[in-house]
Amino acid sequence: LNPLNGWVQQGANGVARAMKSCCSSSKSLSPEVSNEQQRLTQVNKIQSKLLKHLRTTCLHYNMLEEGDHIMVCVSGGKDSATLLSLLRQMQQTLPISFNLTAVHVDQKQPGYNGAPLVEWLEQLKVPFEIIEEDTYSVVVDKTDEGKSYCTLCSRLRRGILYTAADRLGCNKIALGHHGDDAIETLLLNMVHAGQLKAMPARYTSERFGLAVMRPLITCLEETIREYAKLSEFPILPCNLCSNQANLHRPQVKMLLSSLELLNDNVKRNLLNAIADVRPSHLLDQSLRQACDMDPITGESILNDEDEFIS
Repeated sequence: LNPLNGWVQQGANGVARAMKSCCSSSKSLSPEVSNEQQRLTQVNKIQSKLLKHLRTTCLHYNMLEEGDHIMVCVSGGKDSATLLSLLRQMQQTLPISFNLTAVHVDQKQPGYNGAPLVEWLEQLKVPFEIIEEDTYSVVVDKTDEGKSYCTLCSRLRRGILYTAADRLGCNKIALGHHGDDAIETLLLNMVHAGQLKAMPARYTSERFGLAVMRPLITCLEETIREYAKLSEFPILPCNLCSNQANLHRPQVKMLLSSLELLNDNVKRNLLNAIADVRPSHLLDQSLRQACDMDPITGESILNDEDEFIS
């Protein structure tokens, strides 16, 4: 029996009780204290929502197991800070034992100041490591004019992180990609590559055999942004991608915003679509064959006896 089963509702009930207690006692407090309690109440409310998605994803993809040593990649942005904060919450309450190590790469960007991040990590009481590696100069030098820095930057950073995970003895890596990232990647691949491909919640790296996980894959960016802001996480700006114009991903974000005019739930529906594929209604014949379907008609090629045996 997976220890995550039954724990989702238990965690939500605990947060609800704390919120109720906080709200009932705020009437007699000073405006400053009352405002702080309101902020904490809102943080708890959003945290409960995020944790519900996180627990479900971890359960479905077997992300948290007894004895795991998980390296959490902390970029200095809102997403990875949210991920580390939530995993820390789960580590303290889940009835299994696993270790977390936060790893941040100082890429030697101009104006970089990692002090606020280090202070926050120390307050969180999570083991952490800061790796200094000048990938900034390499990316700027090797990227052709007008091309995105992101591809080479992420590839270099990924290699550094995989090597660090192997050296630290971690068996899993947690990344901060969320639902919006998956949707945007899906649309980018459809538009520019002609492929129906998004982001997996979990995969295994070929080089080191590490499990690479995206626990926030069903959480939406808007919720994460609000949680990170109210939680007052230290945010370190990226001087590479933020200074480039005409990038494809921001354009896809604009497309999604326009689609929300048609349906407020468009992002959640697109996420659900990634997890609810109907091969019989697509043109990929190899996919139909992999699903034991006739590649031409889409009909099941399993007979009743095969279905009984399986």
